[in-house]
Amino acid sequence: MAGRSLFLEDLEIGQVWTGGPIEMTEADIVRFAREYDPQPMHVDAEAAAKGRFGGLIASGWHVASVVMREFVDAAPFGDTPLLGLKVDDLQWRSAVRPGDRLSIRREIIDIRRSDSKPDRGVLTMRMTVTNQRGEVAMSFVNLIQIPARPGDCAG
Repeated sequence: MAGRSLFLEDLEIGQVWTGGPIEMTEADIVRFAREYDPQPMHVDAEAAAKGRFGGLIASGWHVASVVMREFVDAAPFGDTPLLGLKVDDLQWRSAVRPGDRLSIRREIIDIRRSDSKPDRGVLTMRMTVTNQRGEVAMSFVNLIQIPARPGDCAG
């Protein structure tokens, strides 16, 4: 549910939002993988049990997708339109398994108003996804374009 709309001027380096938990079910892991990443470790429990992970694991792209969905649903910036510009340093650090419950920590690590278009700016956010044991499953840095508050385009 969308909260108060936030603009460039409302944000500070160090602000944090948390999200989740997101439960990863075997059915969802297999369904996603059959359509988008049909490797045996994601779709075939028997083959996965014999593989290096010792059982089914979620596709990293599935994890990224559910994290994006949670961000859209939570709408931490309210109705303010955002535009993803870039993802850096994407790392899948530990396997996500059926029954895992994922939590997300989103932290602003940089804010910059555009020099050429002062009606907007770029947020740099660090995203860290952990499982119920506190193990980091995925992390990345996301650059997001965000508008300045209408009428407040100081440059």
